[in-house]
Amino acid sequence: MADKVTACILIIGNEVLSGRTQDANLNFLAGELNTLGIQVGEARVIPDVEQTIIETLNYARDTYDYVFTTGGIGPTHDDITSACVAKAMGYDFAHHPDAVKMLQSHYKPEDLNEARLRMAQTPVGASLIENPISKAPGYQIENVFVLAGVPRIARAMFDNLKSRLVGGAPVLSTTVSSDLGEGVIAQPLGDIQTLYPDIDIGSYPYFKDGQLGVSLVLRSTKPEQNEECAGAIKEMIESLDGNIIFSL
Repeated sequence: MADKVTACILIIGNEVLSGRTQDANLNFLAGELNTLGIQVGEARVIPDVEQTIIETLNYARDTYDYVFTTGGIGPTHDDITSACVAKAMGYDFAHHPDAVKMLQSHYKPEDLNEARLRMAQTPVGASLIENPISKAPGYQIENVFVLAGVPRIARAMFDNLKSRLVGGAPVLSTTVSSDLGEGVIAQPLGDIQTLYPDIDIGSYPYFKDGQLGVSLVLRSTKPEQNEECAGAIKEMIESLDGNIIFSL
């Protein structure tokens, strides 16, 4: 098992950037991938612009083990993701015969027009990802997985592709919450981070029931180091006359 397997998520769509549509796919995909031992190193929201999609995709697939895109594979003129994926990766672009059959099983012949047939176009050689909801499939080409933007469909597609993924060591999370403010702990917390470079320590302030405090979240693939680091943080809190609200 690889110690670290990484992924990038590309959310494609002008409607997300405009604020008209609220993205729900990032939260779902990041959580599912983390469960599989795949760490999301980056996520980007990009427009339906050919050059932007091509450049971003090529960067992501060269940098990360897996790339997941959502959006832009529907039947309308602005659904250009698939054509851009083919162009970026140097594949021919055509109707996938199995994808056409899937659409034929879903639509009446008189309803399967040219626009809907666009949803059967993929880079030549792509492996389809089944869509049990509306039949128009996603697909995989090399390390790139192309999914629908509609959250319910994206989730169904992910369920049908995750058996293809090979993860690394799972990332474990430990939380220590205190009633101290960030300004009080900033310097000693930085010293602890220096001592544990393999642990990602996040500081998240909160205000609850009139009480200001901070939750410190430790994330790593090594449970022993997590436990040791959490102990150092608890000692730091107590040395500053703070209270530990909870440790999880």
